Formats: sequence, structure tokens, C-alpha cells
Amino acid sequence: MPILRRPEFRFLLALVVGLVTVGVVAALAFARGNTIGTGIVVIDTNLGYQGGAAAGSGMVLTPSGTVLTNNHVISGATTIHVVVPGTTHSYKATVVGYDKTRDVAVLRLKNASNLKTITVASASPSVGQSVVAVGNAGGTGSLTSARGVVTGLNRSIVASDEQSAPEQLTGLIETNAGVQPGDSGGPLLDTTDRVLGMDTAASANSSYASESSDAYAIPIGKALTIAKQILDGKSSGTVHVGPTAFLGIEVQSTDDGYGGGGYASSGALIAGVVPGGPAASAGLSQGDVITAIDGHAISSPDQVSPLILAKKPGAKVSVTYLDQDGDSYTTTVKLGTGPAQ
Repeated sequence: MPILRRPEFRFLLALVVGLVTVGVVAALAFARGNTIGTGIVVIDTNLGYQGGAAAGSGMVLTPSGTVLTNNHVISGATTIHVVVPGTTHSYKATVVGYDKTRDVAVLRLKNASNLKTITVASASPSVGQSVVAVGNAGGTGSLTSARGVVTGLNRSIVASDEQSAPEQLTGLIETNAGVQPGDSGGPLLDTTDRVLGMDTAASANSSYASESSDAYAIPIGKALTIAKQILDGKSSGTVHVGPTAFLGIEVQSTDDGYGGGGYASSGALIAGVVPGGPAASAGLSQGDVITAIDGHAISSPDQVSPLILAKKPGAKVSVTYLDQDGDSYTTTVKLGTGPAQ
């Protein structure tokens, strides 16, 4: 199974990742008279807690500014700015919701109207079919295109970048079109400019090399089904809707049982704390080891995020931890609002 780099474009200053529903189809069928743009936008984000920035692409679903993109394009973003290429129109964006495991996110643009929307292909792609990948290659802010053919269907890969843990994506369209960093979230089009999929992963410029030079796209029907769930406000085990709760820490392994100056056989070592953030305000410090959240035992750092993401901003959680002397304490943390994960 290929391990590929997600083709969003990041400028990092410090190291820190079926059937189209009737409602969505109706929105995409909006009359395209005097509309703005081509249905494809470029996305720039500020990664305030990582000290960097990122760029990607998106597809307009409604004239009022509902935009589909990859979750990894907006993951960690403290601000999101969306531009309609070739025009003077730019917008601030908020995250409506996201599915981290299937790499789909929905944005809403502020004060947008009369935007041109994408047109979805009526037929499923086929191997050998000619396609065009469009996006914000290189993060330049201009749309570029790369031609190729569909080389496979229903593919599975492991996608990764420097910012997030590897994730397995399934049911993908494989193509030899030259998808590049910055193209993530853009459309994979047929020869009539109808959308077959959403550009998501490529081996180009990847530190995770693959023998394949192909790129991958999420089938548009699958992406739109997830988007509808988000827009309907239906959270699930994988779909997060609304603002993201924020603890304000970075965690890592306890390093073979040692962490925080005391011996801990398991837990999540706090590697960093956001100054003035919720955790810092509750007395948690770098070097402490979290052993439980709301009574749920924490044996590894991977267990922290799901428990926090299940909460809403403003909720209070009980955090049990070992300090650097190995003494156990419990504190209450009022969660803040943070970036999408």
C-alpha cells in the first residue's frame, strides 16, 4: 500500500497533518449567469500555534460560499482566507465541520454571494479515462492544471505529512496527473470540466517515497455525502461539527516509561503548553504526564485528542497528572476554542 504525501502546501517556520444527495445537487445546479469565478478557490491558512502557514484549494458548493476541501488543508489553522482566483474577491472563512479520518472538510465564507459552483459528473470514472487535476500548485494563488488518465479505482493508501500522523484512505481514484503540493482540495475533472473527485494525495515531493508516481482523489460522491452530513449538523465517531474544543497542549510518548522527572509506565507527556491557554491556566506544565481525563485512563498520547474533540468549547474536564516530582494531582480545565484537527 503506497505511503504518500498530502499535496497541501505548507510554509513552516517551526516543526510541529455513492450517490450525490438531492440537496447538494440542487445547490450545484444553481443558474450560472453572472456568477463569480470558476467554482474553484484557493485557500491560505495561518498555523498560529505551529508558527507557519499553509495553502491549498477548494470547490464551491453553493453560491453563498459553502466550500469543500480536504481536512488536512485546514488542520491546525487559526485563520483561513479564501480567494477567488482571477478576481478581486476574497473572504474570511470558518470551519463548519470535518472528518479527519476521511480527509474531508466544509468551510463557510463570510459575506459571500453569487459564486459560481462546481458541476458534478453524472457518471463514475473509468480506468483509462482522461482527467485534469486543477488546484493551487505551489501555493502561488493561481490555478494550474495537470492532465493525465485514471490508472485505478477503489485504491487504498496511507497518506501523511509533517504535521499529522499517517492515515489510511480507501476507495480512492488513482491517476497519473501531476498533482502537486497546493492542489489538495481541488477538483479532478473529466474532459467536460465536470468533477469526478477531490485531489487529496500525491507522491510528488514526498519524503515518504513510493514506487508509484500516481496521485489520488476522493470520489466526489463520497466527499459530498460527508459534506451533507456535516451541513446537516450530524456529528458521529468520525465527523466533527462546529467549533473545536482546545486544551492547549502538545503531547508525546512518555519515552520508555520516563517522563516529567518521575517514573510513569504510561500516559501522555506534555511536551509543550500554549501560554495563557486553558491547560496553562489550570496549572499544567511542560514535563507533566497526563494519566486520566474525566476518569478515562490515558496510557498513550493518542488517547488525548479523541476525548477532547468529543467536548464543546467551554466544557470543563477533569485532568489527572503526574508532576515532575512524580506526585499525582487532579485539576479542572475549562476548554477553549481551537483550530480544526
